[in-house]
Amino acid sequence: MMLEELILAGGTTVVGAMATDSWAVARGGIARLFRRRGQEQQSAIEAQLDNHLALVERAGDAERVRQSLLPVWVLELESLLDEHPDAVGELQELVREIRDHLSEDQRAWVQNNVAKDGGQVFAVQGGNVIVHQAPPGRRGGSGEVH
Repeated sequence: MMLEELILAGGTTVVGAMATDSWAVARGGIARLFRRRGQEQQSAIEAQLDNHLALVERAGDAERVRQSLLPVWVLELESLLDEHPDAVGELQELVREIRDHLSEDQRAWVQNNVAKDGGQVFAVQGGNVIVHQAPPGRRGGSGEVH
């Protein structure tokens, strides 16, 4: 799995686990990952996780809230892996562990779609059609713009 795909999988898995039976596993695993930044940062991430869980639990449309939170967790994980590339294996394992704890109907929310080289992805999630287009000039997920 490429790094971009792992980061997206991590983000979708974390928000997909919010307000489910697998939340304790997800919260604990994310907190462990962010421990690399020190206790203060780990505590801040735990508070952010708790706040985001509360948003999902209170929402009339939990799927819409999850979709809104996804970019936040993609950025958080991307930043962490930029600083600590040694966390890649742990994130891969955490994604597998969380997915194993999700019920079959909850796993349907966790999907990974990646558009590259100017491509588009059309996906359906929670009854919503999602269109994602890769930024022009990005090649092979390198993050370089030509």
